[in-house]
Amino acid sequence: MNNDALKISNLYDLNETIAAKVFEGCTYPWEVLAKIGDFIVELGNTLPEDEYEKRGENIWVHRTANVFPSAYIAGPAIIGKDAEVRHCAFIRGKAIVGEGAVVGNSTELKNVILFNKVQVPHYNYVGDSILGFKAHMGAGSITSNVKSDKKLITIKGPDCNIDTGIKKIGAFLGDNVEVGCGSVLNPGTIVGRESNIYPLSSVRGFIPAGSIYKKQGEVVTKR
Repeated sequence: MNNDALKISNLYDLNETIAAKVFEGCTYPWEVLAKIGDFIVELGNTLPEDEYEKRGENIWVHRTANVFPSAYIAGPAIIGKDAEVRHCAFIRGKAIVGEGAVVGNSTELKNVILFNKVQVPHYNYVGDSILGFKAHMGAGSITSNVKSDKKLITIKGPDCNIDTGIKKIGAFLGDNVEVGCGSVLNPGTIVGRESNIYPLSSVRGFIPAGSIYKKQGEVVTKR
């Protein structure tokens, strides 16, 4: 048995992130989480000063990015070209916001990679997660990154389960995933490319690429 559908190569187009190198040597996306903070510092110190402004300790903001005055950004963080960080966004550190991405009103980020064109625009919490190219989380949808019993997280794959040895894992959304408003992505959720999650869903485990998640046990293939 194998879990090829969970692999980085089947979830993400690495041409659509400034963070492509952090994925090197990793097979599954949760293996990247522990590397994000150090990678940002390493990458940030190589970014051209004519393109990126350094704001505070280990915070690099592209000069074309629109960061609202009321937004809070803690380092290490990189805000990419043409990104928008809106009113009262709360970036707690270890965050890469991709080119053209939107971080919205009262959205909180922590230890994340947002690929280019990702939108988390309204009241979202995204922690210990990776969101692929053009992934979109509807208003009020969140990633839950710690189990209620505080045990280490097991990824429930399509073929077999994988013990990660990690306590905090949010969700991994493949490219072009749409998450409906008010949904909760439970710890270790993986959603394959081009899939849609119905609003007000509680999602756990693996959702195959090209699917529509209606509710637990009712996942259909897009036509």
